[in-house]
Amino acid sequence: MEYSVLMTVYGKDNPEYFRKALMSMVKQTKKPDEIVLVKDGPVTEELQSVIDKIDEKYPNLIIQVMLPKNKGLGLALNEGIKVCKNELLARMDSDDISLPTRCEKQVAEFEKDSRLDIIGCPVIEFVGEPNNKVGKRDVPLDNESIHKYCKKRDPFNHPTVMYRKSKVEAVGCYGDLRKNQDTDLWIKMLANGAVCKNLPEYLLRFRFDEGTYKKRKNWLNTKLLIEIRWKAFRTGFCSFIDFAEVAGAQMAIYLLPIRFQEFVYKKVLRR
Repeated sequence: MEYSVLMTVYGKDNPEYFRKALMSMVKQTKKPDEIVLVKDGPVTEELQSVIDKIDEKYPNLIIQVMLPKNKGLGLALNEGIKVCKNELLARMDSDDISLPTRCEKQVAEFEKDSRLDIIGCPVIEFVGEPNNKVGKRDVPLDNESIHKYCKKRDPFNHPTVMYRKSKVEAVGCYGDLRKNQDTDLWIKMLANGAVCKNLPEYLLRFRFDEGTYKKRKNWLNTKLLIEIRWKAFRTGFCSFIDFAEVAGAQMAIYLLPIRFQEFVYKKVLRR
């Protein structure tokens, strides 16, 4: 089975991080049929230079989609989904690093089980260089556990997933949300009966820094996540108790000091 890589890049991305992320998909042991790269608004000369150099060395691989203005991750991904020609789409972010065998192993699972709609994996978190590991982000592995887990937390690491284009389109793709687009998508797809799996291997290195805590400690992020979880309750995806637990935790993260968020993240969520 062939697959497309789906990525976005925007003007504030780090060119060297982006180069490493893009090259990690170019160098997969099972080569992608295409890399659909959505430029979410104008990009810098440095970022465009990264694209041009890789495009010159690997011609006819990168499909560039230019958006005149920054739309945000979800809507940019939707534009990329329209362009992708394959049924299997491998998501990738512009600052993480996929291990070489990631896509080969994911495609193999789709070939073994035609019912599968989403496949992800756990990640190793790093700061600076990939060998500077600072944590990990585990996820449930089997379909039943994933459906149960999703009632309160994200059951996938977004940049690790490979999913079926038709199944994503069937639920309207990503919502017009500035944050937590992936949370909204997982709930919609699982509510629509998606069959899922996470591989047990750590096939992606996730770039993490202390600024990540500050990004999460803002009202927009808190408000949107609570709204997504409220909608999940109203549509019958989860119970009110599930919603209340998530809403309470998000409000605590927003109101309490960043040190509290660090403690919860390192000692509770990443145990």
